[in-house]
Amino acid sequence: MAQLSPILATRWSPHAFDPVADLTDAEVASLLEAARWAPSADNTQPWRFLVGRRDDEAFKRILTNLSAANQRWAGHASALLLGAHATTGPTGGPLPHAAYDLGQAVAHLTVQATALRLYVRQISAFDAAGLRTDLELSPEVRPHVVVAVGRLGDPFSLPEDLRAREIGLRQRRPVAELMLR
Repeated sequence: MAQLSPILATRWSPHAFDPVADLTDAEVASLLEAARWAPSADNTQPWRFLVGRRDDEAFKRILTNLSAANQRWAGHASALLLGAHATTGPTGGPLPHAAYDLGQAVAHLTVQATALRLYVRQISAFDAAGLRTDLELSPEVRPHVVVAVGRLGDPFSLPEDLRAREIGLRQRRPVAELMLR
């Protein structure tokens, strides 16, 4: 295997989060700052985040709009961040690369979380219309991902089907399978 930065090599997306660990204000600020510095098409920076901390109203609203399968574990995360992107730019024109740019911002946030010894799991199974309504989001903002953040929890606290995935070996496709021919 080619040499990889330890931060990237140790990044992992668990389901088991510590249900009592909280994030400090400095940790949340650091994650958002990392996202802020991500590259974007024409420097539009179309990403938008809403941070819900466990037991606050935003967290509860985000959690209730996750799929039932994700609600089983996501409520133990220290924070749930809604990642969204603007649908139009400053001049009113469309932003065709906004979802990609949001992905870059979330990737930066994820790497920063790993550097802080935090864990991130991205969630795509949620009710976007429900989030839009429950969080009173502007029509110009499209919910795209929910990011669970926290400290590592006990995998044996998970339901059996998730536990098996949690304690199994990490699998990655070989680079050869990722290459277009």
